[in-house]
Amino acid sequence: MKFASWNVNGLRARLKKDFMPAFKTLDADVFAVQEIKMQQGEAHIELDGYRQFWNYGERKGYSGTAIFSRVEAQAVTYGIGVDEFDREGRVITLDLGDTFFVNVYVPNSHNLEWLDRRLNWEDAFRNYLRGLDAVKPVVVCGDFNVAHQPIDLKNPASNHHSAGFSDEERGKFTELLDAGFVDIFRKLNPDLAGAYTWWSYLRKARLTNAGWRIDYFLISERLIDNVDAAQIKSDILGSDHCPVTLTLK
Repeated sequence: MKFASWNVNGLRARLKKDFMPAFKTLDADVFAVQEIKMQQGEAHIELDGYRQFWNYGERKGYSGTAIFSRVEAQAVTYGIGVDEFDREGRVITLDLGDTFFVNVYVPNSHNLEWLDRRLNWEDAFRNYLRGLDAVKPVVVCGDFNVAHQPIDLKNPASNHHSAGFSDEERGKFTELLDAGFVDIFRKLNPDLAGAYTWWSYLRKARLTNAGWRIDYFLISERLIDNVDAAQIKSDILGSDHCPVTLTLK
């Protein structure tokens, strides 16, 4: 089974040119998108064979997630049970039978001005995932808005106290992994530098590969032996993020 995840940074904009070619190229069984920045009825997508699940943020042009799945879901849940975050459409969970599949768009700490809010999110989301993992294995993907280790961004020294690479955010990501989850790309590629998923639109960052790896697939530890591949699709353009994929045997 193949999973794909992509922060599209505005789905309506991607639909005009980039989304469908990428969708067909990746040919995923389950395709998750984040930061759709739209509300219900603002766009229509025909995807033969795929069921569509949407979680719109209340605020126009902000946040939101969607999943397109050709695997039948036994149940779907929207949010994590915390109204402050659930109003922003940040999480969709599908019960796929043997596993839970979770699509997430983690709040940005906005130059650390919203760091306390971000840390509250981290604790709530970790508890939510632990609850799922106690029932069955979990695959969780999306934009986590954090580069975990210095190898995960081009300029770690100059960004040490920046949003997305603060000690606090990185520490919370470590807590999530310690709760029984595996950053599977890094597990398979422990020493691979220059593997990024987000590049600023400023200073031609993508051309020079001055990026950050902030888009992940995390899996329950007991799924490790089922992993066939975990990849970063940096050749797919359009958004300031690129897709990431996971294939399970």
